Amino acid sequence: MKNLKATCDDILNGLVTGASRVPGVVAMVTNREADIYSGAAGERRLDGTPMTEDTVFAIFSTTKAITGTTALQCVEEGLLDLDAPAKDYAPAIGKLQVIEGFDTAGQPMLRPPKSDVTTRQLMLHTAGFGYDFFNEAYKRMAEEHGQPSVVAASRASIETPLLFDPGTRWEYGSNIDWVGQVVEGIRGTRLGDVMRDRVFDPLGMGEIAFTRTDAMKSRTALIHARSAEGALTPMDDFFLPDNPEVDMGGHGLYATVPEYMKFIRMWLNDGAGPHGRVLEPETVAWAVKGALVPPQKVIMLPGVIPSLSNDAEFFPGLKKDWSYTFMVNSERAPTGRPAGAIGWAGLANSFFWIDRETGLGGYWATQILPFGDPVSFTGYLDFETAAYQSLAASKGS
Repeated sequence: MKNLKATCDDILNGLVTGASRVPGVVAMVTNREADIYSGAAGERRLDGTPMTEDTVFAIFSTTKAITGTTALQCVEEGLLDLDAPAKDYAPAIGKLQVIEGFDTAGQPMLRPPKSDVTTRQLMLHTAGFGYDFFNEAYKRMAEEHGQPSVVAASRASIETPLLFDPGTRWEYGSNIDWVGQVVEGIRGTRLGDVMRDRVFDPLGMGEIAFTRTDAMKSRTALIHARSAEGALTPMDDFFLPDNPEVDMGGHGLYATVPEYMKFIRMWLNDGAGPHGRVLEPETVAWAVKGALVPPQKVIMLPGVIPSLSNDAEFFPGLKKDWSYTFMVNSERAPTGRPAGAIGWAGLANSFFWIDRETGLGGYWATQILPFGDPVSFTGYLDFETAAYQSLAASKGS
């Protein structure tokens, strides 16, 4: 596409220099056939090894769409009823109660939910789960009652109270970790093994896993913390756990960006991969459609733990929906992304989009906390905009 490389290279190189910078970035754009832009700039760690396209990232919540794919495969095979109680497949979820606040002694007030959680609700983030960095009740449960962070990848970290009765509203949270537990209950094996057999191998995705190989560890980018003043500090001891107690379907994967591009192309190609079909075209067609029932709606994510997240929202003022399991922008975005495209993000400021109408997708990877980093996120929006401007210029020439 016209001038795509020069424009994107300028965006990346500009972003890793100056006072307001990111340590390093890898970004790629693909059409239905192959990557049409790939670039890397900066360093894996400040004043350290240069960033390269084969750098390994903690991809956090961009894991979710892959877990969702394994659940959709179960639906195709008649093994998963999305509207059956999720406890039929993952019994532990049936024990969880709704929190209605805290009593005068500071103890959580719990009651049984009015209905069972379903896997459809889990996939749409309407089941009742949240995250402590976006929800004050979970934050208090963590601070006062020892509720573990999901970053710990422990079973206790997902066996949390429900914030509301299932199906009554949308709240982004640990729902997709439970989808992973549903898939494990159906398949009888770890989620990572299911992904390897049914997603990664058919797509030729090698360097992506819940547990890194030694080679992946040697190329892993370090997460950096940005202070309120804008300074970056390497978080030398912060990594997602290898060999986790639970394969966290909501956020636990490590990957290189080229591997994730293969997953994006599968969705652009109606579920087909180079070594076999991952999903049927009919499944892809309904899975990418927004499925929230009003008054459920995607809302701004309030950053209640400033070190982990700022207030964050894609395309403020535009309507957003949720599908299985992506955000759907219901209106054309300022970047040029058309209505009906899908995408999402990861906590350490990685972002992707998949535009099946145009046949275009991309991934932007940095490793910075808190989420919603103004430097990285603005760079990502410039990058996506450049892709659509280049496409328009190519059509006009």
